[in-house]
Amino acid sequence: MSDVYHFEAGTAPLLISIPHLGSQIPGSLQPRLTEFGLRSGDTDWHLDRLYAFAKKLGASFLWARYSRYVVDLNRPPNDENLYPGQAKTGLCPTHTFDGQPLYLDGAETIDDAERETRRQHYWQPYHDQLRHEIDRLRAKHDKVLVWEAHSIASIIPRLFDGKLPDLNIGTAGGRSCNPAMEDAIRNQLDNVNAYTWAINGRFKGGYITRQYGAPDQNIHAIQLEMCQSTYMDETYPYAWRDNEAGQVASVVERLVNAAYQQL
Repeated sequence: MSDVYHFEAGTAPLLISIPHLGSQIPGSLQPRLTEFGLRSGDTDWHLDRLYAFAKKLGASFLWARYSRYVVDLNRPPNDENLYPGQAKTGLCPTHTFDGQPLYLDGAETIDDAERETRRQHYWQPYHDQLRHEIDRLRAKHDKVLVWEAHSIASIIPRLFDGKLPDLNIGTAGGRSCNPAMEDAIRNQLDNVNAYTWAINGRFKGGYITRQYGAPDQNIHAIQLEMCQSTYMDETYPYAWRDNEAGQVASVVERLVNAAYQQL
């Protein structure tokens, strides 16, 4: 068992990765953080619960225990901007998505040594386990689907204009998965009336989707960034909404199944 991540090994060639589910803040860091930082508000809340349907498919599950405010597992280790020209949240963020400071005055400096320590202690173990599980599943099944599960507040002016579409599929512009998978997802979304959606719009897939998706090696990666308004309260204390969550979970299940059936 790891204190950095939670892992459940499945039997099917499907891995559900939830790198932003963690909300824990290390005790050594807590005295430096503002109330916004301690709340870990930009967590992808409840996604382990929303994706519980994948257990019946035999999926493996990997999710973070610690907050993205400690280190962002879906950012490259060199902290390059995945969306040039747009606001960058960073490997070790200093502000919330909407611009609130995470650190108390005088405590916001994250030098190279601290950043590297966080990367080694929190970022690297997650990616080592992710790679290990992909390799294990590929050796057993030949083909693997990595589904990157994410959620975000529906309105964040600092990051995007207006309201985000409810369901945002990212395939790195079609490079991270078999085209048939993207087509199958699109066909499902075309029949969804309750939610707005986009494919490779504002969110094209983060570091994990881009780094691990290798269709030529039979490793397919797809990211779903969904609005939190579809299943929970977007304000503190970020409560789960049973009715809304049940409705959107059924749609997400169809999307995962549609891609999975193309393996």
